[in-house]
Amino acid sequence: MRHFGKFLALTLAFLLLLAGCGKVSEADDSKAAPQTLDEQVDAIVSSMTLPEKVGQMVMIGVYGTEINDDSRYMLNQYHIGGVIFFDRNLQSAEQTKKLTADLQAQADKVPLFIAIDEEGGTVARGKGFIEPPPSAQSLGQTGDNTQAESWAQKTGTRLKELGINVNFAPVADVGTNPREFSTDGRTVAKFVAAAAQGYESAHVIYTLKHFPGIGRGQVDSHIDKSEIPATKDELMAQDLLPFKEIIANHSPENFMIMVSHLIYPALDKNHTASLSAEVQTKLLRQELGFNGVIVTDSLGMGAVSKYGEFRNLGVQAVQAGADIALVCHEYAHETDVYLGILEAAEKGIISEERINESVKRIVKMKLLHKS
Repeated sequence: MRHFGKFLALTLAFLLLLAGCGKVSEADDSKAAPQTLDEQVDAIVSSMTLPEKVGQMVMIGVYGTEINDDSRYMLNQYHIGGVIFFDRNLQSAEQTKKLTADLQAQADKVPLFIAIDEEGGTVARGKGFIEPPPSAQSLGQTGDNTQAESWAQKTGTRLKELGINVNFAPVADVGTNPREFSTDGRTVAKFVAAAAQGYESAHVIYTLKHFPGIGRGQVDSHIDKSEIPATKDELMAQDLLPFKEIIANHSPENFMIMVSHLIYPALDKNHTASLSAEVQTKLLRQELGFNGVIVTDSLGMGAVSKYGEFRNLGVQAVQAGADIALVCHEYAHETDVYLGILEAAEKGIISEERINESVKRIVKMKLLHKS
């Protein structure tokens, strides 16, 4: 009995010790509470080198239907944060899934943005395995904006299946082009809002383009620059309505805004919107209150590339307020844009605080759309 009593006492002591350990463990767990999203973003950005941060601010086009030495080099050497697909990259559904997975495998601290222009009508990629939506104009002519929502959800779902997480659509311009829903700003706003809802249902990032609206343009900015001779009041009353609608009613983490390469003399006489602080920082950020990701139209387009060096174009875009410089076609141009921004940041021409602002927006959007 004495042995049994001693055994019982030891057992009770051991159980009390276990209970005590459990309490300590619970206390320790409470100290290590999960980070908030913003804390996660801050931690990731703090862990990045300056070259890594700058890489997040550049989106490039690559060549080939599979990852190769060139694309692998660009992603790793320059820490590139995003890739845009064209038909040159798209052969089949299985091939595209493999390409997106192989590209993502090169990403380090956060996933890549993998983007596409799947607007519908004549601007549609991968037609053999991605069903192209009708043109915006044909949808607008029906008067039924629910079709815009259903097509956006259908398209977004298909893109997500393929590993594509950003669509450079819907077009929010007001005008007569088949890419545009209507010549009436309120109608365009209604259809763009419906499309936004569809993309959000599919959990795919969408992009309003081309801020502050190119519907009045007469010259293709792929070829050359031109001016939009509208007053600010006219732009506010029509062209800006679709952008204002989404900014006011949707989370900025769900969509980007792409800025155009046109000149709006009423806003800035000297610079295209893509290189204008008056357009991006003053109008879009401060007046309209947009705090999401701003991406340029491709800096390879004639409206800007004819009038500036690639080493400077990315710098000007970032100084104006852009978060992502898009360069679609030439590896040499993509390299120059990256190196130009990096050099400007290293010299303090662009402050690291300014770089951090953009990278935090980008990382936050990526974390919210990881799966």
